[in-house]
Amino acid sequence: MRFEGTDNYVATDDLKVAVNAATKLRRPLLVKGEPGTGKTVLAQEIATALGAPLIEWNIKSTTKAHQGLYEYDAVARLRDSQLGDERVHDIKNYIKKGKLWEAFTAPQLPVLLIDEIDKADIEFPNDLLQELDRMEFFVYETQETIKAVERPIVIITSNNEKELPDAFLRRCFFHYIKFPDRTTMQAIIDVHFPGIQKMLVSKAMDIFYDVRDVPGLKKKPSTSELLDWLKLLLHEDMPLDVLQSRDPTKAIPPLHGALLKNEQDIMLFERLAFMARRPNN
Repeated sequence: MRFEGTDNYVATDDLKVAVNAATKLRRPLLVKGEPGTGKTVLAQEIATALGAPLIEWNIKSTTKAHQGLYEYDAVARLRDSQLGDERVHDIKNYIKKGKLWEAFTAPQLPVLLIDEIDKADIEFPNDLLQELDRMEFFVYETQETIKAVERPIVIITSNNEKELPDAFLRRCFFHYIKFPDRTTMQAIIDVHFPGIQKMLVSKAMDIFYDVRDVPGLKKKPSTSELLDWLKLLLHEDMPLDVLQSRDPTKAIPPLHGALLKNEQDIMLFERLAFMARRPNN
């Protein structure tokens, strides 16, 4: 059971090594990288490649660790008891299984994605240490232990918004997805746009990497944004000479809204264009 990438996902050799090492060790694979570099999609493609069900736990700023285990709805049980509902006699009717419970008791070995763990508060990773390490937890309301029959494949993603605790990091296999170089990016584009004109891709990548290299850029465009931009260029049937033109007075690329996502970066490019238009003294 080895991950070699898929027809829809270009995995570099070091990423394949990381995935297969974590799968072999059954350690959670912690994947970091810029937003838009395919961290979430990686878990989906691992599940596809291994023929495993995917269980997704999307983390928000308000998410608590216990929600991944289970939640007990005491309010609903109190309300039902006041109404004389027979359901109140079985407390299990008021326990909602979390994503870890689903993964631990899945009939088939699943891939569990804990997506963007750094969005939650700093205590969130620590609160999951024991459960992810032992692959079991105790349900106090029913006095039962939920234990994984087989350790699921766990993929954890982070955008580096917060530092994760050392104790948590020790329990993970770590991989940082580097931003794709031109060769890897070309392979990614070929997957999404088979048969696309090579000259168009070459000029689009020139502009894309030039944009990323501009000093002071608040948010560099990502791989997913390049793919969106290419889709728009194809849809609008953008003439190739528009991309070939390297007119410095037109610093903002065509359809720039796919690449530049905040007003500060747009203003930066407008200033660059203005400075380029000024006559040399």
